[in-house]
Formats: sequence, C-alpha cells, structure tokens
Amino acid sequence: MSERPTPDLTIVETRVYRGANIWSYDKAIHLVVDLGSLEDHPTNTLPGFTDHLLSMLPGLREHSCSRGKRGGFVERLNEGTWLGHVAEHAALALQQVVGHDIRRGKTRGVKGHKGLYNVIFGYADEQVGLAAARLAVRLVNHLVEADPEFDWDASLEEFIKRAQRTAFGPSTQAILDEAVSRDIPWIRLNQYSLVQLGQGVHAKRIRATMTSATSAIAVDIASDKDRTTSLLGAAGLPVPKQEVMRTADQAVRAAERIGYPVVLKPLDGNHGRGVILDNENEADVRAAFEVAQAESRRGVVLVESQIVGKDYRCLIIDGRVAAIAERVPASVTGDGTATVEQLVDTANADPRRGVGHEKVLTRIKVDEAAVQLVREQGYEMTDVPPEGAHVKLALTGNMSTGGISIDRTFEAHPENVEIAEEAARMVGLDIAGIDFICPDITEPVRETGGAICEVNAAPGFRMHTHPTIGEPQFIAKPVVDMLFPPGATSRIPIVAVTGTNGKTTTSRMISHIFKGMGRKVGMTSTDGVVIDERLLIRSDASGPRSARMVLQNPRVDFAVFEVARGGILREGLGYERNDVAVVLNVQPDHLGLRGIDTVEQLADVKAVLVEAVPRDGHAVLNADDPLVRDMRRRCSGQVVWFSMEEPGTETRDMIDAHCRRGGKALVLNPSERGEMIVVKHGPREMQLAWTHLLPATFNGRARMNVQNTLAAAAAAFAAGAPLHDIRQGLRTFSTSYYLSPGRLNEVEVNGVNVIVDYCHNAPGMKMLGDFVDRTGDSMASSHDLARPSRIGVIATAGDRRDQDMRELGEIAAQHFDVVVVREDESLRGRQRGEVAGLVAEGVRTAMAAGSRCKQVEEVLDEIEAVRHAMARANRGDLLVICVDKHAQVMGELENWSSVAQAGSGASADAPAADPDFVPTPPEA
Repeated sequence: MSERPTPDLTIVETRVYRGANIWSYDKAIHLVVDLGSLEDHPTNTLPGFTDHLLSMLPGLREHSCSRGKRGGFVERLNEGTWLGHVAEHAALALQQVVGHDIRRGKTRGVKGHKGLYNVIFGYADEQVGLAAARLAVRLVNHLVEADPEFDWDASLEEFIKRAQRTAFGPSTQAILDEAVSRDIPWIRLNQYSLVQLGQGVHAKRIRATMTSATSAIAVDIASDKDRTTSLLGAAGLPVPKQEVMRTADQAVRAAERIGYPVVLKPLDGNHGRGVILDNENEADVRAAFEVAQAESRRGVVLVESQIVGKDYRCLIIDGRVAAIAERVPASVTGDGTATVEQLVDTANADPRRGVGHEKVLTRIKVDEAAVQLVREQGYEMTDVPPEGAHVKLALTGNMSTGGISIDRTFEAHPENVEIAEEAARMVGLDIAGIDFICPDITEPVRETGGAICEVNAAPGFRMHTHPTIGEPQFIAKPVVDMLFPPGATSRIPIVAVTGTNGKTTTSRMISHIFKGMGRKVGMTSTDGVVIDERLLIRSDASGPRSARMVLQNPRVDFAVFEVARGGILREGLGYERNDVAVVLNVQPDHLGLRGIDTVEQLADVKAVLVEAVPRDGHAVLNADDPLVRDMRRRCSGQVVWFSMEEPGTETRDMIDAHCRRGGKALVLNPSERGEMIVVKHGPREMQLAWTHLLPATFNGRARMNVQNTLAAAAAAFAAGAPLHDIRQGLRTFSTSYYLSPGRLNEVEVNGVNVIVDYCHNAPGMKMLGDFVDRTGDSMASSHDLARPSRIGVIATAGDRRDQDMRELGEIAAQHFDVVVVREDESLRGRQRGEVAGLVAEGVRTAMAAGSRCKQVEEVLDEIEAVRHAMARANRGDLLVICVDKHAQVMGELENWSSVAQAGSGASADAPAADPDFVPTPPEA
C-alpha cells in the first residue's frame, strides 16, 4: 500500500446509453474511471472520509447498496469500499438532491486492468446525470486531499441551477409521470418542454400543457383578451366591461366611460405580468398604462372594469372542470419584531420556494412595484408591521409572482362550473385556465357580481398538483385520458434483428411481408432509414439514433430495426423494448473493438435485444447456433426457434419437446420434392412454402437466405402475421437490386454471371463460398462446361484483426479460381494497401496448401478492381463482387453492358460509374 493517498480519481471514458444496454435494462451513464494510487486506499483507510462525505451528501444514508436495507452503503463505507463505487453513489445522491429519484447503479472492475472500474448509474436527464458524474469525481478527490479551489457549496448550487435549467416544469413532469404509469413511452424532442408521447402513428405531442389537439386559432383567441371577452360576452357569459387602447389619453377616457376603479393589463400578456389593479383616478391610469404597455408585444393595453372579489382559477380539460384553485397574492404577515424585508426573506427561505416554475412555490420578488404597493399600505420595507398585520407584495394571485394556492375543486357552485366549461368551449381550447373574480366561488357569479376576467391557453398545473393549502388534484390523468383514451394504443410493434451476418436481408424480408399486409413500415439498416419503402437517409443507420427517428415518424405503424453491435455498445438500443427480437447467429467478427475480445462477449452484446423482450413478446432464436441457443435463459417472453437441422437430430428433438409444451418454431422438412418450411405451434404443424420456390433462395442454393427466410417468417409469425401473408411476402421477395441492394444481386453482363454482395468477414465468406460452389456446379451443367472460371473480388474493413483478414483470404481461396483483393474507401486507421496485403497473404497461404485458387491480384480501388475482373472474365464465368459502394459498382456494370450493346465490346476503359446510380427497373 502506498504511504500517502493522492486525488488520482479520473474519468477515462464516458458513454451515455439511451435505452437497454449491456449493463442495464434502462438508460444509464457509463464511466470508465482510473483510481490511480487510490486503488490501494479503500474508504476504511482514509481517516474522516466517510463522515465528511455523509455531511456533504446526507442522502447517502438512505442508500441500501447491495445490502438491501437502509444504511447498507454506509456499512460498505465503514468496512471499506473502493472510490469508484463511492463515485457511483455520489452521482446518484446528487441527482436525488435535484428531485431525480434514481437508484440504479453498479461498479465493476475492468478485467485485466488494475485500478480501472466501470461505473454505471441511471439518469432521468442526460445532462444532469453527466454533470453529477463530474461533480461526484471532484468531490471524492477533494475528500481525499482538500482542493483549495473547490468550493462545495458553490459547486452544489451551480449543479442545482443547471438541473433546474434543463428540468421539465411541474406541468410537463406531471403529464409524463402519468404517462409512465400507463406504460406510454415518451421522447424529449428539444431541451425545453416539447415531448412526444407514444410512438409512430400513435404519437401525440405536448409542450407544457399544450397538446397536439390544441387549436392554434384557440390559442390566438385566448392571447387576445379583447377578442376573448367579446366572444364570451356574445355567449351571455359574465365578463367585465373593457376597451382596447393604445395611448394613455385614450386609456383615461375609457376609464371614465367604464367607471372607476379599473384594471389595466397588456392585451397579449401572460403570467399576470403588467396587470395593475385599483386604478381609481387619472394619475393611476397614466402610471399603470406605462407598465402594462411595456409588457405588451403589440403595445396595446386593455382597460376594464375592476371586479371585486377573490381570484379563482378553473382548469378545464377536454371540456370538463378538472380542478379549481383560489389564488392568493404574495404577502407576508407581521410578527411585531421583523421588518417587511425580513419577513420576505423568511418566506423565501421556505424550501418549497424556488426560481421560476421548478418548485412548488415561486420566491417573492421585491421589485419597484412591490415596494410601491407596500408604501401604499402605509409601510416601508424597513418598517416592522404589527403582529397579525397582512402586507401585500403583489396585486395579482399568480403563482409566478410568489402567490399561494388553496384547493377549491369540490366547493364550486354547479352554475360556476358550467360557466367555466362553456367559456373553454367558446374559445375552443382542449386545456384552458378560466380566471374568475368573484366574492365566493360557492355562490353563483351571476348573483354575486363576479365575472370571467381571462382565459388562458397552456395553463400551469402547479397550483393544482401542489396547492399550498388543500388536497392535490391528479389533473394529469384527464390530460392523458384525452390523448390516449382507455384502450387506445400508444406503441407500435417493434421487431429488432441482430446477428453477425444476414441482418439486413432478414430485416428487408420482414418489412416486405408487413408492407404487403398494408402496414406503413419504418426500417433501419446499414443502407439507411426507409419509411414506407421510401429511402429517407442513405447511410449506415443500424444504430439507436435511427431507431428513434423511425419512432418519431407519424406515418409509421410498424418498425423493423437492424441492430448492430456498435450501436449497442455506443448508446444502447435507443428505445425501451422490442416486441420481437431476432438473433440470427454469433460469429467471430468485430472482435478486439470496444472491449469485446471474445465471441462469448459478442454474444452478450447481442443478447441485449433478447433481454429487451417483454413478457408478452417473443425472441426468435437460431437453434443451430450454441451461443444464440443459450440466450433463451435471458428472455422474459416466449422463445420461437428456427433451425435448418434435419429431423432426428439433437436440435430437432429439443425443438419438438419445446413445441409439445405449446411453443413455436420454424423448421425444414426435407422430402423428394425438396425442403418444406414448416411452422410448428404446439401440436400443430403447418406447411408454409417450398424453399426452392422462394426467389431469394436461388432455387435453394443460397443456404444463408434459407436461414434468413426461416428467421423472417418466424419473426412475422411471432408478430401476428397470418401464414398466407407470410407466404405471399416470401414468394414476392427477391434479391434484386430494388428490394435488396448489395445482397446477392444477380446480373448478367456480356455473358458473365455476376453476383454483387456485401460479404466482408470470414463467416460470411464461408456461406457465400457454399453458394458459389452450388451455383458454379449448376452453371457448369447448364453451359455444358466442365468447370467455368470463378473470379472473386473481395475486401474487408480496416478495423478487423489481422488474423480475421488472413482468414477471409484463406476461405475465399477455397472457392474461387482467381481472387482480386481490393480495399474499402474508408481504411479505418490502416495504411493504404495494408488491408489488401493481409487478405492476399491469407489467399497465398491457402494456395500453398493446395486450394482451388491459382492466382491472387491486388487492385486497391473498388471500381478499378471491378473493371479488372470484368476484363479478364469470359462468357459463362461466374464473377462475385463483394462491394463497399454497391450503387457505384452496379453503375459500372451497367456501363459495361451499355458498351457491349453499342458494339464496342468489353473494355477496361468503360465509362466511370455514377456515384448516385440507380438501375433502371426492367419493363414488365
């Protein structure tokens, strides 16, 4: 153990998971921290550390940690725990300080790296969680060795202010809490209060208390107080007399016509700003006019008769009164010893008071208007009011000016309730705040002389959900009821597909099946984002951001996501759960990246999809792959197996036992006529289709697509598609460029049979090689040739391991006579020629061992490699091109065909390919 601890705790890496991930079922922040010398100093070896920590974050006393009881974490501190673990709990406690009740966290050492730890904890707001992580690390280091530049109180206050800036207001949060309680998903659309509830075609949007159903015309009417009063008056509702004025002289004349006292307010104001009461003479009106006009965007002021009484807010949701609150203006009560200023400070010290809307109450603001109001009551701010004296600091009862609220929901007279509901209907607001001024809400306003003084769009909920006096009203419920009536659906079905090879083709098959059923399918894949068969974004879109893009699209009613390893490691799934998870296979690819060094670790990453399956969902698993088969233990829902094994094998026996227990599976049953895809559900067996009659399987030769077909059919069956729709979808899906670009696209160019595919790893090359062998044998028979030449243009990505690149070359050499090695445009950190050299090295190793290949050539540029291969191919040969930019390659092949049709013959000088080429569909 080192003699003296030093504040060495540092954050090495930070990741934000925005959905299910390898560490957690829910969104989380992942820190990789380095303890440095602190690895030798657990908490029990640091004198005073625990006491100081608990004094700064007393909420840590409530943490149970692994002990499962209150105070469990304190026990761990006293026994001795490492400081990475302390940082985790400190980050959670800091979030709890600002009201985010997050309790999920774990800390694990990084295998093989002393002093490195994975620290994972949940978050409610991403920016707050990250700020909590940084402050937690600074705090731990400060407790190890005092940092004179670290001011804990100032840092904590800044953290709280930051959290308040990004936090949802009480109205938005109330709606979200209600939505979450009903399992309605939500997505924050900006840094403010714009939120989407639900997914795809079921999505609704809210911004504070405005909703997707809120009429823009109604909002415009409500923001124009003169127009609102005219409408309500025309409907026979009680409203004050009023006139609209643009100058102080006009306001004075209007006040004389209406009769003193009058109220002046900005025509388009809100939150009570610029509202001046008790104007009893010309001087009052002129002074009030300047204040009101300054708060009006259009410089227009409303002069209206002052209705005497108490201030009530009636909240109308979907045409019905949901809550009523009496609003009391900001004030203090004298105690005979404190000055007005001291009484205000005492009131603002209430922990329920904060700045703006982030807390239950708003701090009382002492401005010039407040000082003047106090003076009019006979006091100065430094005077001591007698005990029991009531001193007003604002004339209006708005919560935003420091007022308090008293719940009066069940006290209102039925006639007043009816008037409030009619006012909301007249303006046309789905959510409205109707402001009454009347002596007593329990008496009819038409008899007591009260009136509606204002109608508010987007009314705040705070006075109802957190009244100062009285019972809180759960008004978020009718809001969510209005957006999602009982029984309404908020989620769209999500099918997620992962695996080392075959993800894109399987995803396209599933999408094609449901498109044929009339669904508006949103699909993400390595080619881009597709909405209802329209390509919106052309890029590698197999990550979580693309998934969220689909879930936000209002046309989508069914989602199919290709999920890649990289996206899961980088950000998680990007959504909560998938109804159907499909895992095709787990093969050694992408190893050595982001801490994934073994195929077992890779399987753990892909199993995140299975863990994200709910109890009523399904996991479609490849029973022929041991690593995939083991994922069944991680599934909360039902498992649907698919297998290419023949009857009588151990795998088929397992599947038969699964089906006898009521399970589901898709299998192949061979016969003299071919292979039949069979759907098994419990004791029933239903024939689906002959594999050789499905275009994507190339008469059954493309075994990888036979497997993909089984997976796609199983996913569609699990998602509720009828068998006849699945059958029709599979029969009409082909690997043409239009349905499956870059995946086994077959074209004939000048008598050369060309296959364009995206194969880029050794496991994929094994399957492609099997297809090449079967196709080559078939071609030899049809062309009456003993052995047509097979030419392969191959490549791999630069971020693969050296041994993976060599293995790719070795496998390719077993199936091709000539191998042309090229490189991708992006080298991913490699030097030009390095990747091709390693692949070619593997080819030569296989050649030395007696492989089929007799010649290997390196042509680094993709298009040049295609031209070179085409130039040496003869009629009847088979050319397989493993592409990076499939559109450019297809464009080059079309150019070759065009040159041949023009009578120029094949030439290595064929025109350059168009990078934006899209092949012309053949005529019917």
